[in-house]
Amino acid sequence: MALVLHAGCTNKNAFKALIAAEYSGVEVELVKEFEMGVSNKTSEFLKMNPIGKVPVLETPDGPVFESNAIARYVTRVKADNPLYGSSLIEYAHIEQWIDFASMEIDANISRWLYPRCGFMVYLPPAEEAAIAALKRALDALNAHLASNTYLVGHSVTLADIIMTCNLYTGFGRILTKSFTSEFPHVERYFWTLVNQPNFQKILGEVKQVESIPPVQSTKKPSQPKEPAKPKEVKKEAAPPKAEEAAEEEEAPKPKAKNPLDLLPPSKMILDEWKRLYSNTKTNFREVAIKGFWDMFDPEGYSLWFCDYKYNDENTVSFVTLNKVGGFLQRMDLARKYAFGKMLIIGSEPPFKVQGLWLFRGTEIPQFIIDECYDMELYEWKKVDINDEAQKERVSQMIEDCEPFEGEALLDAKCFK
Repeated sequence: MALVLHAGCTNKNAFKALIAAEYSGVEVELVKEFEMGVSNKTSEFLKMNPIGKVPVLETPDGPVFESNAIARYVTRVKADNPLYGSSLIEYAHIEQWIDFASMEIDANISRWLYPRCGFMVYLPPAEEAAIAALKRALDALNAHLASNTYLVGHSVTLADIIMTCNLYTGFGRILTKSFTSEFPHVERYFWTLVNQPNFQKILGEVKQVESIPPVQSTKKPSQPKEPAKPKEVKKEAAPPKAEEAAEEEEAPKPKAKNPLDLLPPSKMILDEWKRLYSNTKTNFREVAIKGFWDMFDPEGYSLWFCDYKYNDENTVSFVTLNKVGGFLQRMDLARKYAFGKMLIIGSEPPFKVQGLWLFRGTEIPQFIIDECYDMELYEWKKVDINDEAQKERVSQMIEDCEPFEGEALLDAKCFK
């Protein structure tokens, strides 16, 4: 009996076993036309895995579920498989990194991604904690990969397969280039592996997500309608008219437009400015800054300085950076209408957090104030573009000028 894998053709947990099979020369047949939510609810499937989760591997000796267990089984089908190392310590390190990939990488990517997709309740503090935990894990992984091509030894092991499959979801769904650029060795590692022939055969072409997905509302099951009860009609009464008896359903109301979409057209095209900012690599002051002021439309857009109210609490650098990162994540709802720069200032604690924001309209949009709780943590001051000193400060903040107002920059983050 051939090994049969029950899973969808895009399931990254199934990819673990399929890639291991490619390296091991083991034949694994992926079930055709597997439909999640249907195929895994059948009585036949539930006999293999009582809770209906995928993937499940059918073997001559019975079913195996849990994706890492399946990948281990496929690897061990081949005796002395190099995917499991060549010594006891290599075997232990492979198991170590498999656990790390599951508990530190995959778990925290899921805690960040799933609430945004509406599969779990979205809570901003929980998201911030997930991002902080993920960054801590990626920092550790990045440090290890600074002097190692692979996780264990000098060739691909099962640990690399499982780590890459877990990163695959992150890179494809929520880890943008601006996020992963903080971990250059992880980037090098990921792109090296996904372009190996055995990975590429299963994964196909891999592309990195360009923006973080917006928060979706948590999905709730619709309530079934109760059948209409027939009206009691007295024998002597005339039958009611058809139009009176029929219950008309109220037409769905069109989705309200964002008030900013109803503003008069502006000569400033926000996407053009964002492209200019992103694509200017040299002579930034002469090209990008000059271009910004040439584009800026004070009737269609407004500029605002923000200053964090509780800078004396910013005593730990990575906590301060995570705080700013969380703010920018929660500003995602404004991406169509805003551009921002956030500076973390100082070479030692407490660090100052100051920012510059460009908003559509002449005031801070009300929906941002209502939806992003971080707004109230900052003092906001509208920029007077007729004041040359304020105008120069705007230019310096866009440019990440250092020193900024006499102090070093710990970091500068851009929202675009």
